[in-house]
Amino acid sequence: MKRFLILILCVITSANMYSQNPGSWSGNLETNVNLFLIDSLIGPFNVPQYDNQLVGGEAWLNLNYTRDDLRVGIRFDMYENSNLKNPVESYSAEGIGRWFVKKSVGKLDFEVGYLYDQIGSGLIYRAYEQRTLFIDNAMKGLSAKYNISNDWYIKGFGGRQKNAFDVYEGFIKGISTERFFVFGTEKPVSIVPGIGFVNRTFSDNTMDGIVSILQSYLEEDRFSPTYNTYAATFYNTLSYMGLTWYLEAAIKSDDVFYDSMAKRKLINGEYVEGKYVRRSGSVLYSSVSLALGKLGLTLEGKRTKNFSFRVDPSLQLNRGLINYLPPMNRQNTYRLTSRYSPATQDVSEQAFQVDAQYKINKHWNVLVNFSTINTLENETLYNEIYTQFQYKKPGKIQVIGGVQVLEYNQDVYEGKPGVENVKAFVPFTDILYKFNRHNSLRMEIQYMDTKQDFGSWFYSLAEYSIAPHWQFEGSVMYNTNPKKELSNGIKEKILYPTLGVIYSSGANRYSLRYVKQVEGIVCSGGICRLEPAFNGVRFNMSSNF
Repeated sequence: MKRFLILILCVITSANMYSQNPGSWSGNLETNVNLFLIDSLIGPFNVPQYDNQLVGGEAWLNLNYTRDDLRVGIRFDMYENSNLKNPVESYSAEGIGRWFVKKSVGKLDFEVGYLYDQIGSGLIYRAYEQRTLFIDNAMKGLSAKYNISNDWYIKGFGGRQKNAFDVYEGFIKGISTERFFVFGTEKPVSIVPGIGFVNRTFSDNTMDGIVSILQSYLEEDRFSPTYNTYAATFYNTLSYMGLTWYLEAAIKSDDVFYDSMAKRKLINGEYVEGKYVRRSGSVLYSSVSLALGKLGLTLEGKRTKNFSFRVDPSLQLNRGLINYLPPMNRQNTYRLTSRYSPATQDVSEQAFQVDAQYKINKHWNVLVNFSTINTLENETLYNEIYTQFQYKKPGKIQVIGGVQVLEYNQDVYEGKPGVENVKAFVPFTDILYKFNRHNSLRMEIQYMDTKQDFGSWFYSLAEYSIAPHWQFEGSVMYNTNPKKELSNGIKEKILYPTLGVIYSSGANRYSLRYVKQVEGIVCSGGICRLEPAFNGVRFNMSSNF
């Protein structure tokens, strides 16, 4: 690979020497540094960063070259005593995290290297990156797209999924096509139908591991695994005036995956939860958006059955995911309204969401969101009612306020058996006041009333900005009615402060914060992970060029 990359750079250099178009370079650099300071109350203990390493972090450097129909990119990744891969372990590695070459020749576009792409909304295939969750499931392989016309293309790809600085053994290949149609001229109706197929083949090593596990099962729980699994999807987007309707249906042939809720019989006649199964699966997803003057309305629905799709069924959490199932709850951003966020369930989930926004006048608008998520057996997973109003006087003041009411199944989402569902009531307000063109103050006040998990919380934040360079921030999170025993064995009311400063200059941004943070779920687009408590200093630098 190193020789190949050196060859590409040599080709670019020599081409520039004899061309009137030298092309252009662009890129970005992002760096995180964490200083870990152990806290006698919140811990965490027996974690290497706190016990002896003290400092850890990550860095990513992207370089992209573009010239005519040629695009070349390379990314250097570095992890040193990082807790991104596993929050309670240390990970250190560095190297080429991605490279790619993309070229157009007539109607054909092809790309080799580490590729990001998806089919439809991602139900059967999505290769993407989400650094904060240590997700980078790019496909190392080849993709070719033939543009039959300006409105119609067919695309095929094949390769193996990225695993940090290596690749998983399973082989993935697929094909998809989309075409754009428009009918009428005065009030046109457009549709964009598409269809896609994906095949995943287990490696011999993966199959040997599955067989070895199945041999430990009793006869009634054994089955014959197959090397190949096939998934297909049909999707369409219809647009007419203020209406947009997206519909996608996907199916998957018999596949081996781990079902944490399935019961397995032991030799003594008892049953335990969790076993490997072989089942076919399906997903139905639809979203309808309506723009009716001052009213905007969005409705979403999804039904998922046995649609766990990985390169290796022994992989867990966010590792080895081939597809992506869209979340069915509002993606909240405030500290307490986002504290309990549901991860998408790939074995059994039926969900519905409605979001309505109404603009009363040029100063006022209101928003109401409702979402409900259950298993196919009607076990409650998540319910949320979210209301928000906004008052805005341009150039002077903006006020946002609202209330969230939720129910959250901590047993399913966090793997904490026997605990009751979290039920919370969260009022919040956000005020932005502009003193002049350069100075502004933003304040948040939030409160969470709950009798479960850690108990009730108070949160307040203040940000003072001096444009265009400086921003100073401070926040406190306080456990007003603690329900959980901490590391010292008693229930204590603890203050979790954050103090920070941000400096921006052109395309460069620097931030320095002291952070004391409670244990909680971190989510992005329905993909979540549980993070332990944190206490320390965080530095971030980002630069675009």
